[in-house]
Amino acid sequence: MDFTLTSLVLLPVGLGVLGFIEPCSLGSTLIFVKVLEGVDAKGKLVQVGIFALVRALFTGVLGMLAVIVGSAFLGFQRAAWVVLGALYVLLGVLYVTGKAGTLMVALGPSLTRLSDARGPAALGVLFGLNIPACAAPLISALLAAAAAGGASGATLAGGFVSLALFGIALSLPLIVAVLFEPARRALDWLGALSRRLPFWTGVILSALGLWSIWFGVFARLEA
Repeated sequence: MDFTLTSLVLLPVGLGVLGFIEPCSLGSTLIFVKVLEGVDAKGKLVQVGIFALVRALFTGVLGMLAVIVGSAFLGFQRAAWVVLGALYVLLGVLYVTGKAGTLMVALGPSLTRLSDARGPAALGVLFGLNIPACAAPLISALLAAAAAGGASGATLAGGFVSLALFGIALSLPLIVAVLFEPARRALDWLGALSRRLPFWTGVILSALGLWSIWFGVFARLEA
């Protein structure tokens, strides 16, 4: 079972967008926007460009590593998808019940230190290496999917592309917000909406988990 359009593109992009509009992700967005206040247009383009590239590369490499781990267990294809489904359902239940905060640990440099960074390259790199805490459970789910794909013979390129797309989707709205004033105003509206999103994120993850369990039990898998 190699990566499909859903697992390679649609799922990572969808979860990346969900990760962006969750509460703590919006908080980090506002920090980045504030840090870039007063920077000229060229400087903003450089910083957000480096930011998006570094985050995509960072998450993409994590995806490759997950495939490598999964490829060590080629004999456990069905078990990999069943375990993946159970993880999705568990994450979904935690989101729906408001308990996902126990898993929300930010990856990368602390945002309290990022605001002191100077220089277009340094700022873009440091923000790119930071994954907001709200997105950590989502990236964990995608890494598990990449590992399950590795157990089914998926390629390293597939793992990289899948997680890199997640990083791009997690970053793109922030880039738009930095570069365009109307998008920055829309962040306030998203802030109010984001309070309801963890519930629907949980519903989506639970549905994906049930599908993965069904797939692992009933689908025909080939190494």
